[in-house]
Amino acid sequence: MIYSFFLGFQPIPLLLPVLSSLGAQSKIVGEAFAALQQMLFETTFPWLPLATFLLSAVILGRSLCGWVCPFGFIQDLLAYIKRRHKEVSADSHRSLIKIKYFILGVILFVSATLSAALVAKVGEPYKNALGPFAQTPFNVLSPSDTLFAVVPKMIFNLRFAIYEQNFQEIMLGIAAFPPLLWIRIFILGAVLILAAYIPRSWCKYFCPNGALMALLSRFSFLGLKREITKCTRAECRICIEACPMKVRITELGWEKFSDSECIYCLKCVDECPTKAIKLKFP
Repeated sequence: MIYSFFLGFQPIPLLLPVLSSLGAQSKIVGEAFAALQQMLFETTFPWLPLATFLLSAVILGRSLCGWVCPFGFIQDLLAYIKRRHKEVSADSHRSLIKIKYFILGVILFVSATLSAALVAKVGEPYKNALGPFAQTPFNVLSPSDTLFAVVPKMIFNLRFAIYEQNFQEIMLGIAAFPPLLWIRIFILGAVLILAAYIPRSWCKYFCPNGALMALLSRFSFLGLKREITKCTRAECRICIEACPMKVRITELGWEKFSDSECIYCLKCVDECPTKAIKLKFP
């Protein structure tokens, strides 16, 4: 995510289906998935976030995951730094992919049932029971929120305390971290370490935003095609090995294919020795 603070732009009410942060200041665009949860909490039909997801997925597939999502960029950077990666078996990959759909289902279930209960005027006990998870269930523990909002705020406060040379305040502040904050930091650390060893592991296995985009992008106008005269799929698996999302490209169609897990990073296009793979729209 590019923030208006650095570019000198004024924030505008634009939503994108990418993971940034609900709490970051001076954003140029907002996070559609966070807005969806927030609007359900406020008992408002989330037409704008849903329209954002639908239009983006139908027109561009999951290309925003590959080229715009700031948390995806962080994962790509970690994977680039850590050149030696771990391989996930095909069976494990197929099983792990289901996790993000489970996370998406839980989040939508909690947000939708709470919204319905609040509309029916019986939702206050439910909301109180959910506590901090009532307003935006995912963003409370979202690693992108932790990275782009919580950690910068902690660093700023720490720098201010160091500048004031108030080391006792620093130690007391660290000791007073609530358990939820420690959990957030632990989740962020685990996700970043995993992303260094398994490229785009968060996108592949855990991201509810990506899960919703994957469901909708099945109808995408954007796709890829392979030229039958150039592709030597019987002898070559370079495109599959290059794909961070483990899309089995050579098992898909020739004229046009659009796999729901494809984020259109175009690594397969770059790595193909015969240049057989190209973008296709529509």
